[in-house]
Amino acid sequence: MKDEIKIVIPSRSQNESFARVAVGAFVARLDPTLEELNDIKTAVSEAVTNCIVHAYRDTIGKIYITVSAEGETVKIRIRDYGCGIEDIDKAKQPLFTTGGEERAGLGFAVMESFTDKLRVRSTVGKGTTVTMQKKISVKDDTKK
Repeated sequence: MKDEIKIVIPSRSQNESFARVAVGAFVARLDPTLEELNDIKTAVSEAVTNCIVHAYRDTIGKIYITVSAEGETVKIRIRDYGCGIEDIDKAKQPLFTTGGEERAGLGFAVMESFTDKLRVRSTVGKGTTVTMQKKISVKDDTKK
């Protein structure tokens, strides 16, 4: 059975931690390992930060977060209606950034390393959707 939540937040920097905690609370009900939970929270943090810093660069927009769990798989979709990404392959390259010297350019690399599957779809002028999947370890309670 599929379980799902949807959250809409303004693209303000203080809401990054809210998104991280809210997604973490939803996923925690599945009893993941601490490492799995931290991986998911870190990936969400990076995706939401990308929306705040890049998609809505000089304005406040809405960030749409959908988290679902079906069986052992957690799927997280983070969507914005911001400026979009001109070249996704280039944007996914480590150290590439459009955010100036203060940005490390590691957002997509972090998302990819902390999830099992990452998909990025974007249209310039219309926004970006980042979809991540992570399989959660199933604990064998029969050995207790």
